[in-house]
Amino acid sequence: MKFFTRPIKPEDTADEALLNSYHKNRDLAVLGKLYEKYMPLVYGVGLKYLKDEEAAQDAVMAIFEELAQKVHQHEIKQFRSWLYVLSRNYCLMQLRAGKKMETVTLDEFMEFTPVLHPDTENREEAMQALERCMDKLTSAQKESVKLFYLDEKCYKEVADITGFTMNEVKSYIQNGKRNLKICLEKNSE
Repeated sequence: MKFFTRPIKPEDTADEALLNSYHKNRDLAVLGKLYEKYMPLVYGVGLKYLKDEEAAQDAVMAIFEELAQKVHQHEIKQFRSWLYVLSRNYCLMQLRAGKKMETVTLDEFMEFTPVLHPDTENREEAMQALERCMDKLTSAQKESVKLFYLDEKCYKEVADITGFTMNEVKSYIQNGKRNLKICLEKNSE
């Protein structure tokens, strides 16, 4: 029985050599040289999914940061194909994050029924409880949650304003939301 495989192309061996060199030396310039070959591909993927030139350009930069982290976590056989999947997944996550941002209100975010009450007194109590719980968050969580939910900034804007990485922003928001919910549930008992 004969198995058909894709023939090895010269660029595959060159990519493999650059990847091996990066794994040995951890020199970002080597990874940058490899990535530079595929920037038009990454930009094209960004444009296809994000449908915005500026967002696609931002994606090219963010994907390189993600690449520098993930390249050590995976055994990469064909860099071009792997990078395409990484780029597509990054764009899909951005689209999901954008949809969440558009549809989540502060009341939905809190999942705290007294806040939804029309009674002004209960709403005031709930808002005071929210403020007390916000003060208990770490400064990074507090800042990220405030910018994301109250100031309605997207992940990228929060990252730009705070100087945190996108992964840090997502983590601070997720952990901050969880901590707020726990704190509010304790206060309502």
